Amino acid sequence: MDYQYIIGARLKNESEKIKKQILEKQLGDGQILCIKTQAKTRLIVAYATNRSIKDEHNRKRGLQRLEKQIKAGKLTKSNINNKGYNKYLKLVGDVSVEINYEKFNNDKSWDGLKGYRTNTQLSDKQVIENYKNLWYIEKAFRMSKTDLRIRPIYHRLRHRIEAHICISFTAYCIYKELERVLYQEKSNLSLKKSADLTHNMYQITYTLPESKHTKSQLLRMDDDQAELYHIINKNF
Repeated sequence: MDYQYIIGARLKNESEKIKKQILEKQLGDGQILCIKTQAKTRLIVAYATNRSIKDEHNRKRGLQRLEKQIKAGKLTKSNINNKGYNKYLKLVGDVSVEINYEKFNNDKSWDGLKGYRTNTQLSDKQVIENYKNLWYIEKAFRMSKTDLRIRPIYHRLRHRIEAHICISFTAYCIYKELERVLYQEKSNLSLKKSADLTHNMYQITYTLPESKHTKSQLLRMDDDQAELYHIINKNF
């Protein structure tokens, strides 16, 4: 299927031609550069001054941490890797570990730049705005693995696995709708607290011996439970 997508781009992993094109542009605060990489794909690069300040702060903090570790003798050849700010380290001789300050200084050119790759027909600004909503998706995945317990899946047949995921997705929709309603009602109850409150909310069903009528009655609730019940009963 011809899916449309917006993904983050690792600018430093682009071709030398594209990297040169990005750096030569010298974008100012709020400016955007669009580069067509394929027939239907484009690379969008945006610069923000506040992001540049944050990037520089994080680089310097990472450098200070490395300098401190080297001074304490905690960095050796055996634990050198290219993760995080360890990329600024280099081996000198057999066992001497030093910081590559040239690489550190060169990275300053990329401070404040953020890349997005897409094949959509959205405008450059719309792509960036839509990408900012990524945290909602990430939050949903974290929730599906924790609060909604979508994993582990103790099934092997496809229709059972699909049913399990469908139930979890339905629960997530209810969860989000409750979040919306609590906000709408200006309630101080959080989603987690609301879920916890329901664990001790009980209802009994009984049949009158003479009339044979069946009735249901909620048992006594505390103030928070009563508030939650009122909100749910009003909106659902």
